[in-house]
Amino acid sequence: MGLRLRGSSPLKGQAMSTTALYSSGKAKALKRLVPLMMGIYFMAFLDRANVSLAKEQLETDVGIGAAAYGFGAGVFFVSYALLEVPSNLILHRVGPRRWIARIGITWGLLTAAMMFISNEWSFYLLRFLLGAAEAGLYPGLMYMITVWFAQRDRSTIVGLMLIASTSAFALGNVAGGLLMQMDGVAQLHGWQWLFLVEGAVTVVVGLLVWLKLPDGPHSARWLTSDEARAITDSAGSAQSTGERRLRDDLRLAFGSLVIVVVALIWFFNQIATYGATYYIPAVASALGADGLVMIGLLAGLISLGPLIGIIVIPQLHKRFGLGREPHFIVAAVLGSLASCVAFLFAGSVLVQVLALSATMFFVVGIQPVIWSVVMARVSGVVAAAALAFVNTIGLTGGFVGPYTFGIAESLTGSSLSGFYVLATAMVLSVPLVAALAGVLRRREAGGAEPELDAVSG
Repeated sequence: MGLRLRGSSPLKGQAMSTTALYSSGKAKALKRLVPLMMGIYFMAFLDRANVSLAKEQLETDVGIGAAAYGFGAGVFFVSYALLEVPSNLILHRVGPRRWIARIGITWGLLTAAMMFISNEWSFYLLRFLLGAAEAGLYPGLMYMITVWFAQRDRSTIVGLMLIASTSAFALGNVAGGLLMQMDGVAQLHGWQWLFLVEGAVTVVVGLLVWLKLPDGPHSARWLTSDEARAITDSAGSAQSTGERRLRDDLRLAFGSLVIVVVALIWFFNQIATYGATYYIPAVASALGADGLVMIGLLAGLISLGPLIGIIVIPQLHKRFGLGREPHFIVAAVLGSLASCVAFLFAGSVLVQVLALSATMFFVVGIQPVIWSVVMARVSGVVAAAALAFVNTIGLTGGFVGPYTFGIAESLTGSSLSGFYVLATAMVLSVPLVAALAGVLRRREAGGAEPELDAVSG
């Protein structure tokens, strides 16, 4: 009798097809892997929601004004962006389990340390260190998706990641509002309890990742060897047989016009996303919500828009839009612009809430489609570098968005004025989407970039 490989089934007549094995392995990954990825990403955005909810209390208790808050909220993305590519290259070398667990534990500890903020400079320093600690999380998760899932499934899986982040804002604003009601307990402010509790929970999730997250399909004990092989083949993540120097890999990752244009589209998307995200509680207050709990509830209601968007738009893309990504992106950009204009000129609070929710439906809902453009064209270490590069450019938008929203509020005295910045970002992204469509058309017509052809085969 021949020896059986780990977890493999004996052949019965004819071996299962690669498609069937991939489907079986994918079902297991959706059950065992994706919840871990969603959990760590949920905590990342729960921690980001808490700093937006604490905005007004930081101004009252510590003296951090709107412009200083916007700078501090944005400086997180400076260190994050600087370390994105190095972090993802380390992840590729040491494996996702070790590196993502390290990310979660260190940023959880720094989130808890935010309770010791005493002035603007301590706020800036801790936000900068927090960005450095969390650097590489998002592109690391995106890289894992390229390793575990075929292209046809990737926008759906990215959508699941974004469900985690959007749910964190919706639930985090409510939970944060309740935590801040602990003001005065043990002589701590409510915002101090907010940072302490959510930082501690993040450390626990990081430890769970260390214990449970596999580095890849072939290290997952809950997959058979045939399923692991089918996942690797279907995802196109098998390593090249030829060894290339890191410099050559980075040239492939950064030298593509497709990747550069997608990175610029992502930049404007992130201006809109983070500018709005960090100011939604303040906008809720400006729209008439009274009290921390009511502000949290209204902010959570607004967050339903992006939550619905990342469920609906990836499914529409999978069914109708594979190979037509620029059409989907430009439709979402125009939809977000129209909704933003409706928000700015609406005559009632109800219409403003609905318009803001619709704006975020388009801005956040289209993100999985944007990422799928890159994921279809890279693999291996090139994917790790390229995905981190795109997110690095986007993270500069994560700095620009909150900072310019803060400046707009300081100049006008209204937190609603920042949405002129959002509308401008949407207008500027339109020609970039047109450029992306042109580049992809040239590739399909035979004028493909040789760098990407070598990678995507």
